[in-house]
Amino acid sequence: MRLSSRSQITLLLAVPLLLSAPLMHAQTTPAAASSVAAPPVDLPAAISTSAPARASSSNDQVDLDDIRNFSRVYEVVRQAYVEKVDNKTLMKAAITGMLSGLDPHSEYLDREGLTQLNEDTTGQYSGLGIEVLQEDGGLRIISPIDDTPAARAGIKAGDSIVKINGTVIDPQNVDSMFDQLRGKPGSKITLTIVHANTDKLIDLHMVRENIAVSSVKVRELQPGYAYVRISQFQDDTANDLDKKLGDLIKKNGPQKGAVLDLRNNPGGLLTAAVGVSDNFLDSGIIVTTRGRLQDANMSFSAHHGDQLNGAPIVLLTNNGTASAAEIVAGALKDNHRALIMGQRTFGKGVVQTVLPLDADHAVKITTARYYTPNGTSIQAEGIKPDIALADLTVNKADSAPILISSEADLPNHLANENAKADTNINDDGSAADAKLATSDYELSQALNVLKGMALGHTATVHR
Repeated sequence: MRLSSRSQITLLLAVPLLLSAPLMHAQTTPAAASSVAAPPVDLPAAISTSAPARASSSNDQVDLDDIRNFSRVYEVVRQAYVEKVDNKTLMKAAITGMLSGLDPHSEYLDREGLTQLNEDTTGQYSGLGIEVLQEDGGLRIISPIDDTPAARAGIKAGDSIVKINGTVIDPQNVDSMFDQLRGKPGSKITLTIVHANTDKLIDLHMVRENIAVSSVKVRELQPGYAYVRISQFQDDTANDLDKKLGDLIKKNGPQKGAVLDLRNNPGGLLTAAVGVSDNFLDSGIIVTTRGRLQDANMSFSAHHGDQLNGAPIVLLTNNGTASAAEIVAGALKDNHRALIMGQRTFGKGVVQTVLPLDADHAVKITTARYYTPNGTSIQAEGIKPDIALADLTVNKADSAPILISSEADLPNHLANENAKADTNINDDGSAADAKLATSDYELSQALNVLKGMALGHTATVHR
């Protein structure tokens, strides 16, 4: 296993997905980034496996009576529990209970847990390349990833998976059926799907492949206004952002501003969070961590080279913005580099260290707290937005068509002597704003604020 074979280990930020949205299983992001049962993880730095020994106190010895009580409870469970429990299961439960009793983020990782950890941090897994939503006891396709088995087979957004390998999906087996979407590369699977608005069953025979999922999407909302969506912080997130945003600027020219969307981002690697923050900063502290171990006390600073050259940034957050995503939000907010809009972030401000026990087992334990550049701990409080936005859905109001909305609609009006040919005076941008607002209210508000900031930024530059 990659983590257990290294002499140095990884500091992580982890957050359970306590979101109000429907349970989403993502074949796009390996994560249990969409699984309530298995939280995604986050954050790195070096610490030696011998460090915990240095932190132990000779004054706090284990009481012999406590050892006797543990042994007695162990024997009582082994002999009297209604069903026979083997020793291995009992020992694993004891270790799991010891760690889970500390805080919500410390846990014991077996081979499966380490595999999940590796998938979460690398963005790579073996499957079909689809994002799936559990809905009414079934599985509905959110979207396929380009150039994956799912996309090549013709799966489309809105399709429903009815059967997997001939077994009908129902509320009782939906979780186990979802697990079957992944498997070894080269293994075969048959999905029976139904396209939206039809009732025809279609059997699709596919072969699982290694899927590499990008956590960064970059596009222009409007000419000169970039949209950067980061779904989680993986090994390559910072480099991916640097390349994709750089390509956009190279193609379309310098941007007037950007919306950085970190909504429902559960976190990821610290190095990725630091790298993303550094992409938008020229100087200043990004984050510091403090713990009992000397190696847990770290500070990360930005280097010269703001990819947007100081153009304004609006950063979107909500209650699902957590962990490493909060590091980015805190760094850009405290350094006065971005305006935060949306809702309060999740509020996970503690750091975990993954300590390998052997090739197949590890302990993930909380070792430090982290602080924003201003020295603020966001633990259990989160980061409040500069401009709060409610989580709303906007619908276009029904209204009768307006027959006369301009001087140009009046009969015998005088023409504008400077008017250009084929000019549509009604194309004022309001239709595009309505389209964006009805699909994503918060993003439309962020874009409108960004435009105002860009006007002020331009005026300042030209003075």
